[in-house]
Amino acid sequence: MKQTEPLRNSLGIAGWAYAGKYKLERYLYILHRITGLSLLLCWLVFMVRIIVLQSQGQDIWAATLLIVHNRWFGIVASLFIFHALNGLRLGLQEAGFVLGRPAPPRYPYQDALRRKRPLTIVTLVVAALLILTAIIVFFVIGV
Repeated sequence: MKQTEPLRNSLGIAGWAYAGKYKLERYLYILHRITGLSLLLCWLVFMVRIIVLQSQGQDIWAATLLIVHNRWFGIVASLFIFHALNGLRLGLQEAGFVLGRPAPPRYPYQDALRRKRPLTIVTLVVAALLILTAIIVFFVIGV
């Protein structure tokens, strides 16, 4: 019996970022995971800071709450906006509400996500508008 040699991982860690022939939805899914982990890290840092500094007096507590009025909080708000809207899109797709009716396979093959690509485009446009608003509020106007 002839043994076959397993395929070598020639991409290494770079293979995690390179998605090959993936479509837009796959990249949005990867970005959704990254923003989720980033928001979790921001929340943990903020909660630890609040818990540690809350008992050290009113001045330090007020300084801690000024984080929300910091310009860099706009980035966190932008991450949250994208994560929330993309999560809504993913939830609707997972529940099957936006996939459409099944169709017989006819060449050229088209999967259900590309038939409903307008939902992805609308989600990205709304997220971009809300993120632009957050950037204007936090960086230009300066809350």
